[in-house]
Amino acid sequence: MTHRGSRLLHVGSLSRVEGEGALRLHVHDGTVTEARLEIYEPPRFFEAFLRGRSHTEPPDITARVCGICPVAYQMSACAAIEDACGVTVDPVIGDLRRLLYCGEWIESQALHIYLLHAPDFLGRASAIELARTHRAEVERGLRLKKAGNSLMELLGGRAVHPVNVRLGGFHRVPTRDELRPVAEELKRALDDAWDTVRWVAGFEFPDARVEADLLALAEPDTYAIESGTPTVLRADGTTDTFPVRDFTERVAETHVPHSTALHSRLDGRLHLTGSLARFAISGARLSPVAVQASVAAGLGDPRDGAVCRNPFRSILVRAVETVYAVAEALRIIETYTPPARPYTEVPPVAALGHGATEAPRGVLYHRYELDADGIVTSALLVPPTAQNQGAIEDDLRRLAQRAIGEGDPDDSELTALCERAIRNHDPCISCSTHFLDLTVVRT
Repeated sequence: MTHRGSRLLHVGSLSRVEGEGALRLHVHDGTVTEARLEIYEPPRFFEAFLRGRSHTEPPDITARVCGICPVAYQMSACAAIEDACGVTVDPVIGDLRRLLYCGEWIESQALHIYLLHAPDFLGRASAIELARTHRAEVERGLRLKKAGNSLMELLGGRAVHPVNVRLGGFHRVPTRDELRPVAEELKRALDDAWDTVRWVAGFEFPDARVEADLLALAEPDTYAIESGTPTVLRADGTTDTFPVRDFTERVAETHVPHSTALHSRLDGRLHLTGSLARFAISGARLSPVAVQASVAAGLGDPRDGAVCRNPFRSILVRAVETVYAVAEALRIIETYTPPARPYTEVPPVAALGHGATEAPRGVLYHRYELDADGIVTSALLVPPTAQNQGAIEDDLRRLAQRAIGEGDPDDSELTALCERAIRNHDPCISCSTHFLDLTVVRT
């Protein structure tokens, strides 16, 4: 079927993403001339809220940016302010932060895999519908999410918007006895994580390729989570690194008329951050069990240079990262000895500080300027979804063009494809505003 003239398609909202937005496709004589991801959620104004606050407050305030990845905001805030004040925390506190972050990775990746993304591959409209036909699998996903929540509750005080994190560490640290039941739950979760890998490996994946540059943090000896050096893997295969303090010199944010979220470019080019970028850049530093999971998932051995650029297969990478996070949490718990103090004092300094960590959805950058009394005079938050919007639009444009070229799908088919393409990237739209209404114009 060939569509002539102008056509307008409106879908109320995109399901199974965090937040609200719209997509506008303009098709002229069979060519997609425009694909715009229109995020219309009201701006959140968190950067303005932070100005005039004490330097001790951003970890608590920014945790409210997102109910799914609050730890990412807390850890990036702590990293930036401690950088400004020239403070390095006790290594054991660093391990506990990584442990807390593992909890967030587990719960967030399990949520995405089972409740948001898997229904696309199994022809189900929702996780509720999926549970009617795949009850055991959905229950497994909920168990995994609960294991991650248990870590967040113990270390963070609660699973949503943790309250135990503070500048320099924690208000209170757990005892070894308190960690034992969580470790037992994580041992069972490791089996569930492995079953997740085997399950998603059986899905059918459309062919696709992300052509954007990839950006992730990297550490020399471990898979980067709570710290690292920004590292770029360009589409041509070349690599580059830069210090966190140069983030805004390399990643430029701009306003676009069709979105309340900023768009970003890395050195003037589209870039993507998140699971695909982490696996491509740091996959060789995954633990042995995670490498085994990668091979079992059909991704190959990252130590041999395996890279995944197919966004539909990102669910495989998230499953591998879930195995990694569970095993890493068990490793930290096994060697844990409580520190002498739960936190390091962070006296205020008039300075500028930078911090970046790996949220489940990608690199999250914070920058704070403090005066001599520790009052925040300026704040900048650059969330991963805002960075990814340009690459998502490019992905949508190319996928829609290929679909139109291969079979000229009707509007309902094109809507379904666009929804899947957006969910591939697990956008956190509310974080990015500081889908899906779908409009297709055919001329």
